[in-house]
Amino acid sequence: MNILITGGAGFIGSAVIRYIINNTEHHVLNIDKLTYAGNLESLISVSDNTRYQFSQTDICDRANLDTLFQEFQPDLVMHLAAESHVDRSISGPYAFLQTNIIGTYQLLEASRAYWQNLDDDKKNIFRFHHISTDEVYGDLEGTTDLFTEETSYSPSSPYSASKASSDHLVRAWNRTYGLPVIVTNCSNNYGPFHFPEKLIPLMILNALQGKPLPVYGNGQQIRDWLFVEDHARALYKVVTEGSIGETYNIGGHNEKTNLDVVYGICELLEELAPNKPEGVQNYKDLITYVKDRPGHDVRYAIDASKIKRDLGWVPLESFETGLRKTVEWYLNHQEWVSRVQSGEYQSWLEKQYQG
Repeated sequence: MNILITGGAGFIGSAVIRYIINNTEHHVLNIDKLTYAGNLESLISVSDNTRYQFSQTDICDRANLDTLFQEFQPDLVMHLAAESHVDRSISGPYAFLQTNIIGTYQLLEASRAYWQNLDDDKKNIFRFHHISTDEVYGDLEGTTDLFTEETSYSPSSPYSASKASSDHLVRAWNRTYGLPVIVTNCSNNYGPFHFPEKLIPLMILNALQGKPLPVYGNGQQIRDWLFVEDHARALYKVVTEGSIGETYNIGGHNEKTNLDVVYGICELLEELAPNKPEGVQNYKDLITYVKDRPGHDVRYAIDASKIKRDLGWVPLESFETGLRKTVEWYLNHQEWVSRVQSGEYQSWLEKQYQG
């Protein structure tokens, strides 16, 4: 089969592509605009594979999308392209509305136009899989409840509001036009190749450089953590085995406070990187509490029993095993880290793919 993946140079998208190329015989077209968080270095291991191809394309560019659909003839579309950083959405929401809402609309319309002209056999195979977040559900503060597929939406940030909007668009295209769609909502991802602005890589890299480890508020915000390679397996299973019109929540069953996550990173670094930066006695001494983020949700937690029951997926990594793998990966890939932190990776990409 031919699988078109948007946002494939991003953190989750690149994990999905690596999984598909390494574990199946499918062909993949990676569509990515290559914004600041898009990094094709995460795909070096598969970039020479004859079943993989890349197009630097903005999903808001409908004409280009139509051309790519006709040339590649996808059987499946996996839509991961999105602006995804909450802090950035607060300071600059427009890009989130443009990519997450307008971009999703353009991709839906390109998919619909393509799908409507397929023969019956191809039409029956086609799926549009929209990958979203648990943040659309809002906050679970003060309860022991879990997000289920029936939880009402109550987004808190411009980011989560834009993703909620795109979820609604996808479901509307199914109900109004019959486009065969599937939606997944996932908990917080972590693992190798994560862009350093996110909590776990930020803490690892700041600690190694003796910089403060900024923790919002009192650090008691709770998130359910999902190892990115577990998520990639789940997404492939959903797009190939999931039922049209269904939503599947994907979680790691790993509820942790932000402070516990930071403590866990510090403890691993004490073991794995005992030669600390000058002036640092203990990595935990670097923890610095900062003013909480506006509208910061207190708790997210996913009930992933439906995907287990219907599709047989369960995470393979515990938070402890996944976090150790993540810390070890950053310690062993300092060149990747330095290129990302300096911005050098963008010029490296230009030389590799545009020169």
